[in-house]
Amino acid sequence: MNANNNTVNKPAVASSTVTRDLRELDVKTDNIYESLVIMSKRANQISNNVKEELHQKLSEFASSNDNLEEVFENREQIEISKYYEKLPKPSLVAIQEFLDDKVYYRNPAKEQQ
Repeated sequence: MNANNNTVNKPAVASSTVTRDLRELDVKTDNIYESLVIMSKRANQISNNVKEELHQKLSEFASSNDNLEEVFENREQIEISKYYEKLPKPSLVAIQEFLDDKVYYRNPAKEQQ
C-alpha cells in the first residue's frame, strides 16, 4: 500500500467529518471489511510518516544547554506543532486516497485462486 508522498504537504481532504455511503467503499474490493482494512493500514502508514517527520523537525531544537535563543526556538517549535495539528486526520486522508484510486493494494489470497 503506497501512495504519493504529497499527502503531508498539501492534502486535498475535508478537515471535518464527512458522511459516507458505505456502498461506495466496497465497490473496488467487493468486501467492505477488506476495504476498511486497506484504508486503516494506509492511515497507519500516513500517521507514522507524519509522526517521524515531526520528530525529525523537533529534534533539531533539542539541546542540552540553555541559552538566550531558547525563546525564539520555542516559537519555531510551536509554529511547527501548530502546522501538524492543523493537518487532516490520517484516516480522512486514507479514505480519500482509496476513493481516488491513489492506494496500491493487493490480496495474495485472491491471487492464488
